Amino acid sequence: MSILPPPPERIDHLVEGMTLLDPSAEDGLLVVLPHPDDESFSSGGTMALASDAGVPVTYLCGTYGDMGRRMGSPFFATRESMRDVRERELAEACEILGARYELLGMRDRMVEFEDRREVAGRVREVIERLAPSTVITFYPGHAVHPDHDAMGLATKLAVEGLTKRKPQLLGVAVGDRQQLRALLGPPHVAVDIRSVRQRKLDALRAHRSQTEMMFLRWAKQLEEDEQTKAFRQEMLTVERFYRLNGVVGPSG
Repeated sequence: MSILPPPPERIDHLVEGMTLLDPSAEDGLLVVLPHPDDESFSSGGTMALASDAGVPVTYLCGTYGDMGRRMGSPFFATRESMRDVRERELAEACEILGARYELLGMRDRMVEFEDRREVAGRVREVIERLAPSTVITFYPGHAVHPDHDAMGLATKLAVEGLTKRKPQLLGVAVGDRQQLRALLGPPHVAVDIRSVRQRKLDALRAHRSQTEMMFLRWAKQLEEDEQTKAFRQEMLTVERFYRLNGVVGPSG
């Protein structure tokens, strides 16, 4: 069985009650997340669609991801080489998605201990320079990993601190979907990525040190149940986001 089965003909059941976002209508798209590969998993399809339409797309990556637990399968990276490996992978993934990238250079797995106001200020400077119409980050408090939550909160603070035109701020929530819906309600915005699903898959594959085992399991259907297959199909069909403008979240 191919790891890329045919996309569903209809997606009504996947986007019910959500606004369909057209990335081609954006003036600019900025994605702000902490690690290389976060961009491909969370919003790679949205980035590709925007880029294909001539929209400037930038990924502002908080760290080099050099504390990533995986070293390839079989191992080809070491703790000493991981920083360079992951930046090369990020550059390849962004090229596939049609995006440019910038790095904030914070320490991986330590973002939660950074001064959030200082990080927010750095993110705000990028937003003011690029003037995107939409910014995508993690939903603070609902993103599983401490780095994810901290980067999401800093980005939210950055947007709130803008004195001029504020971009639309969209958040990616991570975790059990039913639990998230019970806490947050359904996502507000969805993007149909069926036309660029191969690009998203290729971008994920570019992050070889972190995704090689995942692709091996997908290809061999190792320990896969119907729920896992459905998750993979949905991940390559739609990307969902919460509107964070005005949302009261964790304090800084």
